[in-house]
Amino acid sequence: MDDDLWTLSEPLLPSWPEKAPGPKPVDDRLCLQGILYVLYSDICWELLLLELGFGSGQTCWRRLGRWHKARVFERLHHILLTRLHAANALNWTRACVDASHIHAERGGEATGPTTVNGGETGSKHHLICDGNGTRFKVFTTAANVNDVTQTLAFVDGIPPVAGKPGRPRRRPDAVLGDKGYDSNPNWRELRRRLILPVISHKGAPNI
Repeated sequence: MDDDLWTLSEPLLPSWPEKAPGPKPVDDRLCLQGILYVLYSDICWELLLLELGFGSGQTCWRRLGRWHKARVFERLHHILLTRLHAANALNWTRACVDASHIHAERGGEATGPTTVNGGETGSKHHLICDGNGTRFKVFTTAANVNDVTQTLAFVDGIPPVAGKPGRPRRRPDAVLGDKGYDSNPNWRELRRRLILPVISHKGAPNI
């Protein structure tokens, strides 16, 4: 992790209680590096080697949960979007929506029977990104939630992005999606928001 990213991240991290019991906690920067290492390498938390100096996988996992509750990554993401917008690096001419299934063997919140794996328990990640593939918004639902019901949640969930004179921007010019997002109410509501729907119709090839 480079110094610039740490400079943005550090002020967002909640301070550690001064009188917390137990040994001195692993340094926040090292823990964040460990979290990024696990996510980038796609390994199990248990396989994070102590020799790397990031603390144990359990330590990083707990710190991740603590920071998630403090909305650290949500706030950092908003800061990065603002910087990208100021540098003309966001493509607002179109936004793309899609979703993917993940297995959730232990169940829990936002899980349900999948429609692609024989009814196994799973979740669904929903994503909207700009024309360059930069993520605007990600959220999770049960696997049996239909994509079409989330179209407007996608669009309305884009945070207001500052970085330029005038009002912050939060609407793309067009929304691209496959036929899973096709419905007359969605087309109507997108147009009402001055967004062009570019969505495949049911029974036609995907765009």
